[in-house]
Amino acid sequence: MKVCVVATNYNNSKYTISLYESLLKAKGIDFQLVVVDNNSSDKELEILRNLDKDSRVRIIYSKKNVGYFKGLNIGISSIEDKEKKTFDIWLVGNNDITVPDNFILSLKSKYDFLKKYPVVSPNIVTLDGIHQNPHVINSISCFREIIYNIYHSRHFLAKIIIWLAKLTKRLTDRSDERFHQHAQEIYQGYGACYILTPIFFRYFDSLWSPTFLMYEEFFLSKQLSDKGFKIFYEPEIIVFHACKGATGSLPSLTKWEFSRESHNEYRKYVGIWGKKDS
Repeated sequence: MKVCVVATNYNNSKYTISLYESLLKAKGIDFQLVVVDNNSSDKELEILRNLDKDSRVRIIYSKKNVGYFKGLNIGISSIEDKEKKTFDIWLVGNNDITVPDNFILSLKSKYDFLKKYPVVSPNIVTLDGIHQNPHVINSISCFREIIYNIYHSRHFLAKIIIWLAKLTKRLTDRSDERFHQHAQEIYQGYGACYILTPIFFRYFDSLWSPTFLMYEEFFLSKQLSDKGFKIFYEPEIIVFHACKGATGSLPSLTKWEFSRESHNEYRKYVGIWGKKDS
């Protein structure tokens, strides 16, 4: 099975090396790895250049940090249309994911679903065993939407909300991830990793990316729903996630500011009481 893997890299090249090494170990995979570097430091770029020796790896050095989905789109667009058609699936996302040895076997066993949906969300498992999908099965409650508004109103309020959430984790955590054993259509898949099928490229040239970072889950969901599609979650297709490896080098205030900008964009389409007509 031929797989195109597209990932962004920003000052965390060790994760890209781990992703590459997991692809080498996966049985029966014919892969092309496209890495878009978002203007990392010279030290990190030197680590990336060690991969250039493999013809299956393509490194794209961006002169500017363009963000997450925009970075993935640079990688996607680097593949010519004729070559795009040769891939059975595309694995796109953070560079801090790895695939298990039996990744291709799990894809082949569920290939019928890969023929029906433009986007499939895999079972994303953190290194300490937490399942991050299905991220949002149906919708987000009005209460949470209000909390999101408060969170993004002031940075100090965001810190308080995070502190309270940790104290009340058992009560306030979303319950969707508890259904990680059930294959189903979902509203939003966790943004660290997606599987794009050939159907995606029949309707879209790229991922919708109106923001720099954060809220990618919603924007992909809306991109699909506008064409009448939903995301399918498949628990038997597993990837591992070194959670926060991709954004761990960003200062907390910077991450909050990115999130606030994306939240404001999100509010153009979803109000506190539900979706807007637009």
